Amino acid sequence: MAADTSKRSNLVDVTYQSLHQNLSGHLEGTTLEQLSDIIKPRVDQLRNIAEPFGRPSDASKKKVDSGSVTLPDGVVLRVEDAYKEVVFTISKKLDIDEVRALVLLRSFLYNEGLPEGVSSDSKTLAEELVEAITPFYYSERLHVLRTLIPLFRADQNASDPVHELASEFLPQIIPDGGAFAETVLAEYVRKTHAAVPEAARNDTRQAASWAKQNAKEQLVMLEVLFWTMWSYATCNGPLVAKIYETAYETHLGSQQQNSTFLLDEESVQILQDCAALWILISVEVLELERAAGPGGVEISANPVDSEIYWSSPDSLKRIHQAVISQGNSNFACTYIAWTFVLSRISQTALELKEIPNSYKGFFDSLIPQDAGGYTKDGVRAFGLMAKIGLNPEAGLFRLMLTLLTTSPLFVTSVAWRTGSSVTDPNAVAYRSVLKGLLIAVVELVPVELIPDFDGLLEVWVALFGRSEPQAVAGICRQFWEADWHEGIARRAIVDVSRSRFPVQVKPIVRLLRALSATGFLETDPLSTADHVEPTAELVEERQLCTRAVFEYFVELPTFTQVIHTSSCTGAHALYEKLPDRYGSSSTTPGPSYMNLRPIRLPGGSILPAKSVGQLLSSDGGDLIVVAWQHKHSGWKLLLELLTDYVNRRRMQAGSGGSYRDVSFGNRSANQPLALKLEDIGVEMDQGGDESVVIEALDLIRSVVQDNADLAQQLLISLESGDAVVSHTMTEVQPPDLVQLTTTILEDALTRSVGQHHPAPRTNLITSAMSVLTALLAVPNYSNRVWLYIRSTSSLFGSERHIGIASSVLAAERLTGHYTMTLALLHLVDALFTEASATVILVTQQNAKLQQIKEEVLMRAARFVHSEIWVEHMGWKYAQLGDRFEIGRRVSQFYLEVFKHSSPALKEAPFGKLSHAIADALLFKATTSTVNPLVASLVTGGSVMNMLYASRRYGDARRLVYLLESHLALTRVLLTYKQKSPGSSKICLLEQALCSRVGGSASFEGSSSRADPVDALAAYVRERSMGEVVPVTAMQVLFALCSSLSSSEGSASTIIGHLSDPEATVSMMVRIVQHPYDDALLRNAVWNFITLAVDKEPALARLFVTGRFRIPSVKGKEKAEDSGGSSKTVSALSVACDMLEQWKELWELNPKLLASLLRFLDVTWQHGHEHKASLDPIRDDGKLFEYLAGIVAEELGPSPDCHTEGYIVTDGILHSDHHEAVSTYSYRSAVKSHAAHILAADIRMHLQAQEGNASEASKKKPRSFTAIEATLRSEDQISELIPEAASSAYRPELHDEFADLLKRHYPTLSLEQLQAQEPIVEREYGDDFAFSMSLARLRLAPYASDDEVQVEEAVRQLHGINMNLSLAHVQTTLAESWQFLLLQVVPYLRGDAAVRSQLLSLADSLSADIASEQRSGEMMSNIHSARLSLLLSLLEIAWFSTSDKKAEVDRFLALVKNARGIIINTSQSPAKSVLGQVPVPFHRPLLQVLYFCARQSRSLARRPKTLTAEHRLAIAALLDAALVFVIDGLRVTFDRARLQLDLDVDQDMELLVAVFEQCTRPDLNPSPTLWLTRCQETDVVRASLQLFSNMDVVGLSDIALLRARKQPLYTPHVLTFHMALASIGPAAERLASEGLLVAYIENAISAAIRDGKIDVIIPELPGEESPAHRAYCSMLAIIAGVSAALGRHGQFFESEVCGLLQFYSEQIHRAMSWTIDDPLSLPLLEEIEQVVNLFSAIAQGTTSSTNEAVKRVMQFFTSDALLLLQQLNYALTHPNHLASLFEPITAEERTKFEADKGSASVKTPSEAVDPMRRPFLARLVHRLYRLSGTLLSALIDISGAENVLLGEPEDWQVSQALIVPHSKVVLGEPASLGTLLELGNCSLDILRLLVDRPPTQALTPATSAEKALDVRDTVAVTRRNLEAALLYAVTQLAMWLSKPEFDTPANEADADDMLVEGGPQSESAVSLKERRAARKASMSLAERLRRGMTGEMAADLQSLLGKAKPVIAKSAVVLGEKDVDLTQVLSHFVQERISVPA
Repeated sequence: MAADTSKRSNLVDVTYQSLHQNLSGHLEGTTLEQLSDIIKPRVDQLRNIAEPFGRPSDASKKKVDSGSVTLPDGVVLRVEDAYKEVVFTISKKLDIDEVRALVLLRSFLYNEGLPEGVSSDSKTLAEELVEAITPFYYSERLHVLRTLIPLFRADQNASDPVHELASEFLPQIIPDGGAFAETVLAEYVRKTHAAVPEAARNDTRQAASWAKQNAKEQLVMLEVLFWTMWSYATCNGPLVAKIYETAYETHLGSQQQNSTFLLDEESVQILQDCAALWILISVEVLELERAAGPGGVEISANPVDSEIYWSSPDSLKRIHQAVISQGNSNFACTYIAWTFVLSRISQTALELKEIPNSYKGFFDSLIPQDAGGYTKDGVRAFGLMAKIGLNPEAGLFRLMLTLLTTSPLFVTSVAWRTGSSVTDPNAVAYRSVLKGLLIAVVELVPVELIPDFDGLLEVWVALFGRSEPQAVAGICRQFWEADWHEGIARRAIVDVSRSRFPVQVKPIVRLLRALSATGFLETDPLSTADHVEPTAELVEERQLCTRAVFEYFVELPTFTQVIHTSSCTGAHALYEKLPDRYGSSSTTPGPSYMNLRPIRLPGGSILPAKSVGQLLSSDGGDLIVVAWQHKHSGWKLLLELLTDYVNRRRMQAGSGGSYRDVSFGNRSANQPLALKLEDIGVEMDQGGDESVVIEALDLIRSVVQDNADLAQQLLISLESGDAVVSHTMTEVQPPDLVQLTTTILEDALTRSVGQHHPAPRTNLITSAMSVLTALLAVPNYSNRVWLYIRSTSSLFGSERHIGIASSVLAAERLTGHYTMTLALLHLVDALFTEASATVILVTQQNAKLQQIKEEVLMRAARFVHSEIWVEHMGWKYAQLGDRFEIGRRVSQFYLEVFKHSSPALKEAPFGKLSHAIADALLFKATTSTVNPLVASLVTGGSVMNMLYASRRYGDARRLVYLLESHLALTRVLLTYKQKSPGSSKICLLEQALCSRVGGSASFEGSSSRADPVDALAAYVRERSMGEVVPVTAMQVLFALCSSLSSSEGSASTIIGHLSDPEATVSMMVRIVQHPYDDALLRNAVWNFITLAVDKEPALARLFVTGRFRIPSVKGKEKAEDSGGSSKTVSALSVACDMLEQWKELWELNPKLLASLLRFLDVTWQHGHEHKASLDPIRDDGKLFEYLAGIVAEELGPSPDCHTEGYIVTDGILHSDHHEAVSTYSYRSAVKSHAAHILAADIRMHLQAQEGNASEASKKKPRSFTAIEATLRSEDQISELIPEAASSAYRPELHDEFADLLKRHYPTLSLEQLQAQEPIVEREYGDDFAFSMSLARLRLAPYASDDEVQVEEAVRQLHGINMNLSLAHVQTTLAESWQFLLLQVVPYLRGDAAVRSQLLSLADSLSADIASEQRSGEMMSNIHSARLSLLLSLLEIAWFSTSDKKAEVDRFLALVKNARGIIINTSQSPAKSVLGQVPVPFHRPLLQVLYFCARQSRSLARRPKTLTAEHRLAIAALLDAALVFVIDGLRVTFDRARLQLDLDVDQDMELLVAVFEQCTRPDLNPSPTLWLTRCQETDVVRASLQLFSNMDVVGLSDIALLRARKQPLYTPHVLTFHMALASIGPAAERLASEGLLVAYIENAISAAIRDGKIDVIIPELPGEESPAHRAYCSMLAIIAGVSAALGRHGQFFESEVCGLLQFYSEQIHRAMSWTIDDPLSLPLLEEIEQVVNLFSAIAQGTTSSTNEAVKRVMQFFTSDALLLLQQLNYALTHPNHLASLFEPITAEERTKFEADKGSASVKTPSEAVDPMRRPFLARLVHRLYRLSGTLLSALIDISGAENVLLGEPEDWQVSQALIVPHSKVVLGEPASLGTLLELGNCSLDILRLLVDRPPTQALTPATSAEKALDVRDTVAVTRRNLEAALLYAVTQLAMWLSKPEFDTPANEADADDMLVEGGPQSESAVSLKERRAARKASMSLAERLRRGMTGEMAADLQSLLGKAKPVIAKSAVVLGEKDVDLTQVLSHFVQERISVPA
């Protein structure tokens, strides 16, 4: 039935069952407007009680046939053809209207879902659906009627939440109450006679089902009739008569047409309930209360009220005939009620002068026909009827007692147990009717004359005292407030009992206990272990009643005693009988007695002499009973009873009963005679006075319970006045109630163990424990309880002994009743509650007492754990509910301990206790401790089914409570485990939850071994468990999934333990999809789904796609059939669909919107895993439009967090701003998730395009296009960024509260109140970060003294919670925006308009950050987020070289603000570097500073851009930044020496980068200031010490080295040194601090000395060796320092020479490279750095006389000339060079391989052909650069400049090393020919390039290097050419000026060894061999004679000539005018060298 209109109908979505629930007070978020909309279209259906679903009709059939049906609420339903047949079948089978059948079907499918197993075959589909829908239809029929009941109730109760609805709709549904009642009666009678429908007659099962449904409908009709007559319809004569006739004709509903089908237990119960309802209705309609009132009954010919039944004599006659037609005892109540009405009518008649004629017939009818008599006799007939009715044989009280103790109408536990169909078990109205009857009985006949007084007492106690407090509190209150003052008759039962007290103790004590509104006690078999929190109204009623009981009993007017007649005679007579004339009076009729002496009565009061007492018994026997007129306290008498009992128990326990208290007190002769209890004749049971003691204790605890003020008064009254008579040891304090109770308890426990297996004194032990429990709540007495419990070991035992209680409780296992065990658990719970509530007060005032409490609790916990928890699953139970209750109480105790004192908190009170429980259940758990928890959870489902099947609803309800508690405990344990130190190990509880356990868990009943995870998942969908279990089960799954994912080595997953993961996932998805599901449950399920997507890939896939990818096990045909047609619903599709209504959710339910967006957010974070599922959504793009809409939505200003008042929401007290804060917070969260999803999607797009950056930025993803307009809109972005950056956090709230605690509650700390749930499971608002319930509990003891102060503390805490909610979500929003901005960088960077507005935003944001005044832990987090947001703005703005003035001004404003941020004291960056803030924020700040410094450098280089003011601002920033950075570096270097830490490495990297930028001379020309700071902090030395000591290579952690591809610290320390080395004064500082020492003594110095630094190391394959990289950097730094010091560093130069000698092996190794050896880029780098170093030294030491320097230079020169030869060959043979190259990294290899694919190079100049072979071109470029540097160094060493400028005699002829011949020999040093070849080669390249555009790229840019363009290569090649020419010319000149031409042997050359070929011809002879086998050559003079000089000079001159025009052109390319060196050299050659041809 897919085709549906857009609007949904409530008639379909909302069943009558849920409507009834809503109206009954379970609104669950449904508003009254919604309820009104639900009821409005149903008025007609509700009115038609006979046929609420109508009958089949042609009109309806046509509507359905048409395919479109308009419902009463206007919604149009489309009906597909396939479903028409089903609708018609339902209509026919159920005999209902077709349209109603359609709605019923749709409602069934919507609310229950399509039942499993229903076939798709249309023929059988209809039949199967009818069968499935019938129970639903039956249920709806009942609930149509039931819906009226809450409306009736609400109509008469103005405080009912739906009162307005009831008063609006009831008159529409039932315009005439009387007529409606008659309709109900008629329909009821019709149903009793209805026959089974023909269709069901042949099927017994169907017939029985129909008959039972019919009986249930009768029952509900009677309920509707009851409520109609209760307040809606008038009790007029004909109607009342009709009701009576129907009741009597149907025998109270027992006469049924289908009685043969109603023989099963449930049906019998229904008929019994009908009978009970008939009894109530027949009593109710007589309006006994009204009849009893003065002038209530009127007998008149013209009555004032004609609408009451007694105004109709005919009706009275009909009623009377009906009443006397039955003598059955079932009608006893009706009979006596009617008798009472007759008595009132008769009394009214007697008072009349004449009975109206109309009534005479009625009165005559009262006289039996055969007895002659008068009307007056009829008037008195009621007396006879009363005798009959009250005769014990009539069974009136027996019937009432049966109703009150066995009928579901009055006993909730019976209703549960029998699964009663009664709508409202134990409704107050039912009890009220019976109370009216009971009052009528005592008004009809005086109590003293009622034959069965004990029966009356039992009924009274059952009515008022044996039920839940909420059912009896109302009638108890009515009794004390109204009936008590109404007249003597109504209170007579109390007076009669009082007149027998204390001779008979029990009657008065039991009556008062019943009237205290406490309800039943747990020892009562009727009691339910229901845990309903009392409402305020109930508490008030109870307090009123208990106060009335207390005040009545505290001042009794009479004291009754039994007197032996012997004490009235004789000389020592105590009493005497008064003569009649004295004794009797109107108030005390009968004989009287008087006491002759004062007597001390039991209870301690003194009866003065000559008091008068009235005789109560007959006179003449041995014993008489006298009631003294004497005021005394009944409470003191109870104390007397208890004291006497304790004394006698002691005597019996002593040896042979001879025990006596010995008193040494003064004994006065004048003391009055004291009478003991036995002396006054107190009646005791045969078994002793134990039952009396129990009743006494029960009365005391009923009054004391939950009423501390009254308890205090009672205890004071017990302790005031004289001591009790039984207390004979006058010198010690009389025992108080606590002592007596403890003694009684100890004695009872001891006696229960002493003899041979006696039955334990269950009731006594329970009562005593319960009194102690109740007294714990009384502030001044609770300490006594603690002390007595601590002093006794019989209760909880001690360290060594288990305690007697263990054996006593064991006895209960034989009977299976666990009253004592439950009472003990209740006591333990109360002990902990009291200790926790008073802990602050006690630790503050009495630390010793706190120790005692902790000791007692530890003992109690140990006892409970070992004696009960571990074993209770194996005990025998008479009532299974007891097992559930025991388990619940223990787990509740554990749970409370965890909630009030989590072991996760360091300073929490009761830490030892909570750690002990954590150990027992988590860390040191055994199977026996975990099993009760897990087994209950696993078997819960199957046990529930069994209980429902056997209709044991009471036990089922207790099971639900057990599961609620166990689930909550499991969740708390798993949550704590994740925070504990043992979180990485899997614990036994987790193992148990992830293993199969015996016993089926499913609700459908599956395999016998079940998985706990499966069971938990089953609870989630189980609505029969109530609302708490599904939510908590979901939370447990969340906690388990979270805990498993954080445990190391845990292979367990949630999905691995689900028997049908797809079904489970589909169920969860259905829940989040269902709009009417419980909001808490939907959020919990979303939380779980989100976590699963994050942590469990397999489950994530299922949630995202909705199905597994598994091969089908079906045949192909079947597989094909089932495919495609049904679209799988996944969490992803549901979330996307729900997002379409985001605006509605934004307004009404932002919490749900936040949950589903969080799910989408996490899904996108794992986008690469779910790409296939996400791609269609991403391509569609609608989702992104919604998200962009959310991002652009305005939040408005932050709400106020100050609590001014309170409002109650969902039964919880909330701050008046909670709603606003919660809504704002969830909306903020919604926005942050939306922004994050968009960002994650853009990132996915960029990652997919990785390696193709230009393509990625051209092709924009849908997510970016959706948000682009917003980001580019100045108006929007200038609102959204400040919104994201805003923070409402107010640390002063925290400080004020901490101060308040310090002053008033010093032992309470905020940490103790921390919420322990994960943040995602908390609710934003006033209970977010700190637990309000715990705070209220802890502060409660102070409320009595200073309520205002406590309220203020609570209010402040509310404020903190709301403020932290806002701060949390605002920080998250800032982080999301930061992430989004970083992702959109490729699309927005470079856009001038965007840059301008972002700079403006950066300016305002940085101004806010700089002016930050707030401090505190949370603030550092906010500060970090805002700085990161600022950084992301700058990432997009980026550097620019074309800023206009406005942008420059904005940038300078940012610069000023950046300085403000650095010097801010509230959020000091220095503290962040030191690690003194919880969330460091210096990293984003350092990056901001880097941006500012680099952009400032860019601006500084542009002319006329910066004004003086601008420069001052930049200088101020640099000063502040450098102070901060240098201090930070010092700290970081020191830290780095202590540990290897990635964070320290990251800090160092950023600090060094900022330092480097800020110290550049173009920005900061004067280094004095910062160098001084360096000196003060000694940072340079610190860096050198670090370098000397650290692991330079990173081999100490090879895994880390491989991951990062570089060691920690090394690159940054060397960069720092490099930055210093590049600035003269700083280089000096570096040199003077011992740079060279550090470079000679470090981790790699030994390897350098041995020449062992290779370019790669085996530990790091595919990467350059970190040692090699460090070595190259060290060389570069030394070169830098040498260059900076120049000629002023004489001292340094000698040190450098020492270092070079130290490095000589490694240097020589590099310089000895030949073209036989492979070449790699790192090796090339090393050679370059070596040459650079020597070049730097050569520059600085040209005129040095230092021998060491000369030696070093000589060493270099010899290597350099050989290397030059190799370089020349490499440059002139590029193909060979390419063959030598060995790539090291993968990136190099890729580029090199791509290069090799190109054609080989024909000429050397082709190597630099643009883009032909880019890799080779770059290599050649570097070799030219190296060659140029090498030549420059040689030029400096040889003093070439001096040759050009000076005279020949000043030349250093010794440096004439280049032999002036043209031969180029590879194994030999470079000759003049080499230099000429090099010059020509350079010239070729220059020729090739000079005509090209300067910026044309030769090689593409890479991530690490910029593109190499024509200008770069021209510059390098020209330098090389000029250097070669200069060196050649000067060398030739020096050779010529040598005085002698003798040749050093090693320079000689042999013609036959000259080889000009390639390496092939020389490969046979190695270089060394060649050098060794050189032959002596002819002398230089001979060569010169051969004209070589002239030839060389000519070649040189020729080269100079060719070079000149090319060099001139190159000047144009380079764009700079330079001296044309060729001209100078040419002149020089001509003048000094050229020889004539």
